Amino acid sequence: QVQLEESGGRLVQAGGSLRLSCASSGRTFSRSTMGWFRQAPGKEREFVAAVTWGGGNTYYAASVKGRFTISRDNAKNMVYLQMNSLKPEETAVYYCVAVSAGSWPEGLPLQWDYWGQGTQVTVSS
Repeated sequence: QVQLEESGGRLVQAGGSLRLSCASSGRTFSRSTMGWFRQAPGKEREFVAAVTWGGGNTYYAASVKGRFTISRDNAKNMVYLQMNSLKPEETAVYYCVAVSAGSWPEGLPLQWDYWGQGTQVTVSS
């Protein structure tokens, strides 16, 4: 069983930056594709970004491409989401996600096996 714990969410002004962190308890973290989702009030959960374990390739939602950067540190079992030029509509709970080790070495996973509890990001206008 993999446990994911997000941190770094807080109140930030529009146009500001924030870095979210996610710590994984998985002993096979280096073989797990990791990602971030978010859910705004009254909206469905949506994909934000992912980084594969096979080649470290990254994927982004069109709405965040060019402003957000996902990265991973396999030595620390950590994945990060650097968010720049934040917008009020990006106020949401941000979730760290992972797939089972060894699956989806490349490409964007169709399903995610593990979810964190989420961290609140609030962007004020």
